[in-house]
Amino acid sequence: MAPARHMRSRSQPKRRASVVIREETLSLVSAGRWGLIGSAYHIVAFQPNTALQGVQRATMGTLTMASLGAIFGITTCLSAQIRNKPEDPLNYFVGGCASGIFLGVKTHNYMTGTTACLALGTIAAIAKIGKKEGWVFLPSEPKL
Repeated sequence: MAPARHMRSRSQPKRRASVVIREETLSLVSAGRWGLIGSAYHIVAFQPNTALQGVQRATMGTLTMASLGAIFGITTCLSAQIRNKPEDPLNYFVGGCASGIFLGVKTHNYMTGTTACLALGTIAAIAKIGKKEGWVFLPSEPKL
């Protein structure tokens, strides 16, 4: 019986890691969608002079948001694997902070990177804590 217990304990972290990977893949898809929506609003609010300029704006906004999602996902997974704590909110803070640093690098501004790092990291950690504790951010049905 001892080998069976040993094998179960080894497979347990893999299941947790796969849950984290699935969540991060969903965050990447969601970021791409939000980037496309944001790009559409940006194009409507600030009319481009040519169609090519409109396509460039849409592409840049979508790729930026998709990159933020990818950086968040990769960093969160790496942090969870290195620390061997897949459900820890600190992993999400590190992922959000890495995404914020990317924004600072993209804008060539240290203050933007620092502020985005702290803001995105805090939001990600609070979202993870809320998910673990069962908080409801957007209720699906109104309660009367």
